[in-house]
Amino acid sequence: MATTEKPSSSTDLHAPAHESLPDSEVPQKRAPKSRAFWLSFVALMFAVFLAALDLTAVATALPTIADALNDTRGDYIWVGSAYALSSTAFIPLSGNLADVFGRKSVMLASVAFFVVGSAVAGASQNMSMMIAARSIQGVGGGGILTLSEIITSDLVPLAERGLYQGLLALIWALACYSGPPIGGGLSQNGKSWRWLFYLNLPIGGIAFALVLVFLSVKKPEGSTRDKLAKVDWVGNAIVIVGTGLANVGLSWAGTRYSWSSVQVLAPLVIGLILLIIFAVYEAKFAQWPAVPGDIVGNRTSLSALLVTIAHGIISIGMIFYLPGSYAHLWDTHRLRSRGEVFFQACFGASPLRSAVDFLPAALTTTPFGFFSVVCITMMKKYRVVNWTAWAISVVGFGVFSTIREDTSTGKWVGYQIICAMGVGPLFGTPMFPLLAPLPNTRAASALALFSFTRAFSQTWGITISSTILQNMLKKKLPAAFVSQFPPNLEIAYAAIPLIRQLEEPLRTQVRAAFADSMAVIWQTMIGFAGLGLIMSLLMKEVPMATTVDETYALKEKDKKEAA
Repeated sequence: MATTEKPSSSTDLHAPAHESLPDSEVPQKRAPKSRAFWLSFVALMFAVFLAALDLTAVATALPTIADALNDTRGDYIWVGSAYALSSTAFIPLSGNLADVFGRKSVMLASVAFFVVGSAVAGASQNMSMMIAARSIQGVGGGGILTLSEIITSDLVPLAERGLYQGLLALIWALACYSGPPIGGGLSQNGKSWRWLFYLNLPIGGIAFALVLVFLSVKKPEGSTRDKLAKVDWVGNAIVIVGTGLANVGLSWAGTRYSWSSVQVLAPLVIGLILLIIFAVYEAKFAQWPAVPGDIVGNRTSLSALLVTIAHGIISIGMIFYLPGSYAHLWDTHRLRSRGEVFFQACFGASPLRSAVDFLPAALTTTPFGFFSVVCITMMKKYRVVNWTAWAISVVGFGVFSTIREDTSTGKWVGYQIICAMGVGPLFGTPMFPLLAPLPNTRAASALALFSFTRAFSQTWGITISSTILQNMLKKKLPAAFVSQFPPNLEIAYAAIPLIRQLEEPLRTQVRAAFADSMAVIWQTMIGFAGLGLIMSLLMKEVPMATTVDETYALKEKDKKEAA
């Protein structure tokens, strides 16, 4: 059933956020945060740092890993894809298990999966073993990131959450910026790359100990048998298989196989059908649904999910060709290598220079993301911040679509910053309208759905962008140049190493073709950003909760310490 949204009003911010709250939801006094709170939050930040550091570090070392494991079939791409597929597919299950068994046990299990996967990856003797290890890591990494948002919602009321979400974002940024140098340093030697994964063992051990000792949150009562009965096993099985198949089809589409091939259509169609079946099952048949209907049954929460889809597509479209800013969101190796397309193909930059050229956007994203969620907390309103970010995104992609191979440095630096100012805040701001109309007991399910929606839409963003680029390059590149590549090869990534060796005027013609082709991608992103802006207008300004769900909150003795 759909929940009734509260009208926008100047109600007392300390009043209950809903007309009728469950008994487990009681107001939290704005006392100074206790020692137990900060110890719990530090444990959370350490776990997030663990997951984020691995993502960006592995990307840099992947060529060395592929060479060391004698990858002759191009299976290296699955080192990143296997992680992304497993982490996305298991997000709904992690939220479901967190509701049933409690947050702490699921977070510990996630860290354990991540550490075990790291150990197997470090000991890998071939690519098959490495891919399996990354799949195990993905289950743990996806759980860590989903549980970090869920536990934050348990510790801090929505009306106060901006600062703490911002702190997690800063930890994430620190790990992302530290990862590439660490990965590069450890991959200099042909054998030392294994320490890239073994390094996760002591860090993961510390994270596990911190969570075990200091994460002081409650867990639901009841026997293990009763809890197991409340897990939506059927629904989660359907979504795991469906998501995995759909992502495999999207990963292959237009790159390894053509869109019309059975290798793409079969997994994609079957996967999408299973996701539709999952939605019907959750709405009509599930006794304990992993995604309760009231999450998508009100206008504001539904709007937040819709804009998350649009943002997943535009953010990944930006990452796809510009290196480094949000590389944690998807298959990091693919994003970083493809992110170099714009600067290397259009401006002749080296891989290192292309990373430097993107620093204006990379250094803008996190500060503006932090600033936006803090603004929401201070103003106690989220619509204006969301609308502003979407409007800036439209303008950013609009000016970016004007860049050509001869555009001045000042312009493309400024245009990057404008895009980052719009895209960056939207990683966190839709969370507030998603949760505001819902009772606190729905936080875990809603945040798991939020994370899943974002990850799955990024898959579509990758496919849309790569298809546009592939098709436009075939039309705009000189025919003699295109004819030297196999039909289903990704022309962009095969052509870039050859551009510097070309004679004039062919070299300039190829660079111009790349710039014109990517302009079509930016123009497409304008449309999706405009769609996101329109969908954000559906949001109502619902007063944000000043309560937390006592079922999973800090233990009573710790709250008494705070008083």
